[in-house]
Amino acid sequence: YSAAGASPVSADNALLAVEQFLIKRGGVTVLDLPTLTLQPEEKVAVIGPNGAGKSSLLLGLAGLLKPATGQLWFRGTQIEPANQVAYRRRIAMVFQEPLLFDTTVLNNVAEGLKIRGIDRRSARERAVQSLELFRIEHLADRSAHKLSGGEAKRVSLARAFAVRPELILLDEPFSSLDLPTRTELVRDLDRILHASGTAVLIATHDRLEALQLVDRLLVLERGQLILDGPPQEVINCPASSFVAAFRPVPLLHNG
Repeated sequence: YSAAGASPVSADNALLAVEQFLIKRGGVTVLDLPTLTLQPEEKVAVIGPNGAGKSSLLLGLAGLLKPATGQLWFRGTQIEPANQVAYRRRIAMVFQEPLLFDTTVLNNVAEGLKIRGIDRRSARERAVQSLELFRIEHLADRSAHKLSGGEAKRVSLARAFAVRPELILLDEPFSSLDLPTRTELVRDLDRILHASGTAVLIATHDRLEALQLVDRLLVLERGQLILDGPPQEVINCPASSFVAAFRPVPLLHNG
């Protein structure tokens, strides 16, 4: 594993890279990353206690929270105001609480495609395909406000994957779900990520998610990246009490 500041590759070779990425909220620094890179198709989890900066990191990368300082590159191109919209159309984010419109499930999933200028027929076809990926095509005509918690989470994920993002950002996507529902959804997401080749950065407190879904683990503490490496190495060499809490859990492997 490596400490904060280590940059395995240049921004030119990475899917996404940031440098001197500083985010403040209410005048207080909540995230301070000297460097960070993600590779194409890489699956990464970021863990840390409450207030560590996990959500701020995802919101900053999504362009929804403006950093006080720092640069962001996507496939070697620096992201600036002139190309911010084009960048955001190549990524997707799923929030902790499903943010669904008061319309049908199908219309919710197709919405991002329409915003991107996809014609109505193609948008519908791709939305149906995404519903099928998450095994909720039977919910297509149901009101999004009449779903169970697990169904709403699946709709949010289906909407994100429908736009075929190169990178998807997931902020505690399975919180508040009961164990059987969460386990089944994590299994489906693992399958879909591998089939699609989509890169993912997931902020989570859940051990199952962190160990089953990803091949790299980031540990944030007080806004600082303190560990970065393969899950087994990071967890077996804990640098904080939060990381140490993961150790008693048997490691899960993909495949």
